[in-house]
Amino acid sequence: MIKPDKTVIKETIYVSLSVIILSIIMQSVFIIISRWNYKVLLGNILTDAIMIANFFFMALSVQKAVSTGDEKEAKKIMKLSQTFRTLFMFILLLIGAALPYFSTIAVVIPVFFPRIAIAFRGLKKDNTEQTEVLTENEPE
Repeated sequence: MIKPDKTVIKETIYVSLSVIILSIIMQSVFIIISRWNYKVLLGNILTDAIMIANFFFMALSVQKAVSTGDEKEAKKIMKLSQTFRTLFMFILLLIGAALPYFSTIAVVIPVFFPRIAIAFRGLKKDNTEQTEVLTENEPE
């Protein structure tokens, strides 16, 4: 197995923390609307674990693909990784939605949390870069 580099670890931690924060918000909403029960918590935990693992293995695949140096090999690695990760997620999410131990809606909603986290990360980086450019170009 390939050893994850610092970027993979850093980005996985960021996505993990974001997913946890969004999960806390989701749990709070279920409490506020009086629909919370242990099934909501279990469904949320299941999907959080699946999505964080998916992100980590995707990042490892990107790291491996980039390290090959061959474009055809990199595409092959990424395609195979995407196929297996998607199949893995589909099966586990289907099991989570089908079993009576998990709230179906609490299994489905967290699927979007990593995308939300990545979108916010992109907005934050864009704002930081714009601020740096503006401050560098200011006349003294």
